[in-house]
Amino acid sequence: MPASERHGLPFWVRRYLPAELAGSATLLGGGLAASTATSSPAAIAYAAALGEIVGFYLVLGAMVYREQRAQPGGRQVARILGRTLVLLTAEFGAAELLDTLLVRPAAMTLGIWLLGSPVWGLVVGKIAADLVFYVVAAGAFTVTARTGMRTTSPKSEPTSNPTLAA
Repeated sequence: MPASERHGLPFWVRRYLPAELAGSATLLGGGLAASTATSSPAAIAYAAALGEIVGFYLVLGAMVYREQRAQPGGRQVARILGRTLVLLTAEFGAAELLDTLLVRPAAMTLGIWLLGSPVWGLVVGKIAADLVFYVVAAGAFTVTARTGMRTTSPKSEPTSNPTLAA
């Protein structure tokens, strides 16, 4: 990969940290709310995972929307929303399916069960699940950048400029 296409740690932190902070807050909110109604580690983990999805994608959706709005011809709301949905699906679809259906609930359930604490179990499980999630998501982002999906020319055709940062 040419140097102009490489993304170092600062890029990934800028790209994902705001969504991670929002997702972590809503994860804890959902998990702790569920823990007042049940002591089931699995139910708490699924509620936390749902909360995290909401917080994470609200922030990331806004970021990708802003990224697409800055593209040439990026003033048509319906078109920008469509591209945002396509890019979020391309970047996170595979990671999210694996994460939501298997990895995250299992990791957080196991964390709660092993640690005996909803808060610490959710945090430890989230960190473990995030490692898997970001290996898949970062790879997918790189593919969307390399293929030109993230940028458009004035004629709305894909270009080969994958260096647009979020």
